[in-house]
Amino acid sequence: MPKYRYLFLLVLAILVPSLATVGLVQDKAVDIHAAWALALIGDTFWSIQWQWPPLSQLALYAVGVAIAAWLYRLLLCPLKISRTLHDVGYNKLAGYSRRDVANDVRRRRRRGDLPPVYPNGWFRVMDSCQLQPNQVEGVTVLGEKLAVFRSAGGSVSVLDAYCPHLGADLAVGGQVVGDCLQCPFHGWKFRGEDGKCMGIPYAEKVPDFARVKSWPCLESNGCIYIWYHCDGVEPTWTPPIIDEIASGDWTCRGTTEHMINAHIEEVPENAADIAHLNYLHGPLVTAGVDLSSIYSSSWDFAKHVWRAEWQPDPAPDAHSSTMHTQHMVYLFGQKISIADIKATARQIGPGIVLLFLESGFGNFMLVQSITPVEPLLQRLTHSVYAGRWVPTCLAKFILWGEAVQVERDIMIWNNKCYVPRPLLVREDSSISRHRRWYSQFYSENSPRFKFERDSLDW
Repeated sequence: MPKYRYLFLLVLAILVPSLATVGLVQDKAVDIHAAWALALIGDTFWSIQWQWPPLSQLALYAVGVAIAAWLYRLLLCPLKISRTLHDVGYNKLAGYSRRDVANDVRRRRRRGDLPPVYPNGWFRVMDSCQLQPNQVEGVTVLGEKLAVFRSAGGSVSVLDAYCPHLGADLAVGGQVVGDCLQCPFHGWKFRGEDGKCMGIPYAEKVPDFARVKSWPCLESNGCIYIWYHCDGVEPTWTPPIIDEIASGDWTCRGTTEHMINAHIEEVPENAADIAHLNYLHGPLVTAGVDLSSIYSSSWDFAKHVWRAEWQPDPAPDAHSSTMHTQHMVYLFGQKISIADIKATARQIGPGIVLLFLESGFGNFMLVQSITPVEPLLQRLTHSVYAGRWVPTCLAKFILWGEAVQVERDIMIWNNKCYVPRPLLVREDSSISRHRRWYSQFYSENSPRFKFERDSLDW
């Protein structure tokens, strides 16, 4: 958290009481500094005759405090956006709630011949700041309920949430004891490193086979990641560390979270779908996310223009790919140079994207994560980082603009079907190359979506 936020609070703490003091002193000639001098004197201050100021003056003070609070939130507080599955991505239907529409689309949509639903790789489970020492949290990822906990020393461990004894949820009432997580039901203690049971309060001996599954995990770039491989293969690569984030030179200025009803591969495939940029993301972000209105001629006076290319990275980074993008804004046919942004997006495995933005008003890093919650439900998060002297309001604007563009994509993802053999033209060749590149994250035993309709009933 930037230190100047505390300086701003200190100014408010001095300024607002000063203004109030001036208003309450009968002698209207007393200014802020004189009021504070009187306050320091003590008895002399309290001997002054007081009277309530006019109602209009009190209202003015209230407006001033409200404006100060609004400016504080706008300029200094990180942006927080959290969208549930039914908040965005679906059209409104008369007589139906968004939740009803979302559920109906999920039931009726043609799914197509889907790839495996859980690719092999690193996936975010939560932000590092969400887990304090001696704290345990339950999360659901990859169709599994997990218990994530941090020891007093700061190390993070991830275990299957259900105790192998009688099935209690270790994340509901479980206690962190040293480097172990203690079950709230009978007090069994499981070591975070390997899941081995290290103690049973009422047993003389702990069976050697008593253990719960432990997941490989690490912390990087403000996130806690776990490694998933359907065959139990150990990690073959790790996410790169962004030095500016690790050193604290760049701080987080906001996060967004969206739930998506789609196959996980649909999301990273966007990077290779160059053609959709100037169409879906061409209208200004101020046009919103309603696809029925963003293409209105009312927005023709301005547009975003994109130039991009996508390429897989060579060995030894074959698990990565890179997208280079140039973003421009045109207003009444004239290019607005100050809005130019040069972006480099590096896809790391199936679930992580590091997006570096260079602009005329500062550099930014967006850390994106896509994690399967269940086969066709994804959690997409973005966190924006910037240098200490980059105004928070600029970083928040970048993140807000990204959120608007993502929500346009979600309108597509939530309603489309996966086409295994799409009809492509020559200009779409990068989509085919992306699918071949992404296929490396599947293996023979990767789980597939199973759906069988036994009757006409839903």
